Amino acid sequence: MRLTDYLRDNAPFLTTGAMLTFLSSFGQTYFISLFAGEVRLAFDLSHGAWGGIYMIGTMASAALMVWAGGLTDIFRVRILAPIVLTGLALASLAMALNPWVWALPFIVFALRFFGQGMCSHIAVIAMARWFVATRGRALSIASLGFATGEALVPMAVVAAMTVMAWQNLWVMAAGVCVLMIPVLNRLLRQERTPASHAATDVSVGMRGHHWRRLQALRHPLFWCMVPAVLGPAAFNTAFFFHQVHISEVKGVEHLVFVSFFPLYTAIGITAMVVSGWALDRLGTARLTPYYQLPMVIAFLIFANTQNPFGLALGFVFLGLTSGANTTLPNAFWAEFYGTAHIGSIKSMATAVMVLGSAIGPGLTGALIDFGIGIETQFFAIAGYFLLTTLTMFFGITRAARDVPPGQSSADVRTPRP
Repeated sequence: MRLTDYLRDNAPFLTTGAMLTFLSSFGQTYFISLFAGEVRLAFDLSHGAWGGIYMIGTMASAALMVWAGGLTDIFRVRILAPIVLTGLALASLAMALNPWVWALPFIVFALRFFGQGMCSHIAVIAMARWFVATRGRALSIASLGFATGEALVPMAVVAAMTVMAWQNLWVMAAGVCVLMIPVLNRLLRQERTPASHAATDVSVGMRGHHWRRLQALRHPLFWCMVPAVLGPAAFNTAFFFHQVHISEVKGVEHLVFVSFFPLYTAIGITAMVVSGWALDRLGTARLTPYYQLPMVIAFLIFANTQNPFGLALGFVFLGLTSGANTTLPNAFWAEFYGTAHIGSIKSMATAVMVLGSAIGPGLTGALIDFGIGIETQFFAIAGYFLLTTLTMFFGITRAARDVPPGQSSADVRTPRP
């Protein structure tokens, strides 16, 4: 099928995925961290204190995701998504109006849960379930929402904060979420139910089974993947969370630092599209073990460079893994564990990811307060990603022999009412 025909035939569903991934921006670290200086000043917080608050709220979000992620196996996207967007809008308003430091962990929890957690989770589960033969392509297209948010939102926010109060930007974010609810309902007028899908058209995983959550948790492959799922969330998040501090350490203006975001996004989009194309042809087993190697190079560069050119080069390698990370891991769970219960299984991975995004800022912020510089930490982070690559290689290579052939033989599923 030609790309234009594919996009036309599946436009409502691909648009839904891209819209949800974009709206997750308001709960993503790269958005919240743009206000780090203002929040710390308003509430008189140190790097470690703000990082700790962020960690507490995000860890609570991860805990709830274990249960809430499984709702995608029961309810339609058009039922869940409006509830999630309403919650995200209310959390954004709370951030704008909140006068109490004790309320920050609860607000961070809501932003992270409804934004980073559920918006992202609903989008990728929908793509993995609605598409089979073109799963990689669908995930790539839907993930353009992530890329668009990363490219446009930071520069727009930093520029806007020079002419308006930072609280007004959170009010605007709430308004966008509310306005998108009727758009979403119109796009999904003919969405089929997850229960109907699970009972009929599903792909099986390893050993020809429809894996359930407890079975996946007992399988060693899941635990081989946990460090790999946690790593990008923890340390990519930490990198963007401390962007103001890193700018100061590197001696560049914050606006110069965020000006590299479009480069990072362009590389990420390229890696995302290429990995999606390669995934549909080669499968996840051949690609997933190696996709975090660029992270090793990126953090070694960030540890050593002291000029804008070096930072730009680091963003290139960071973007390579970040782009592939939006397609390969999400397709991995469907290919190895099947799609019948993909929502509950993927919710565990999402919880690990959210947990990682909590650990990263909190840990690195505390280490900064204890006198361990961010550049020194970057060396250790590079070593971590080298270890995750080895773990994935051994775990996936052994498990791949149990994946039945022909798991990509079906084409796109046309949703039914």
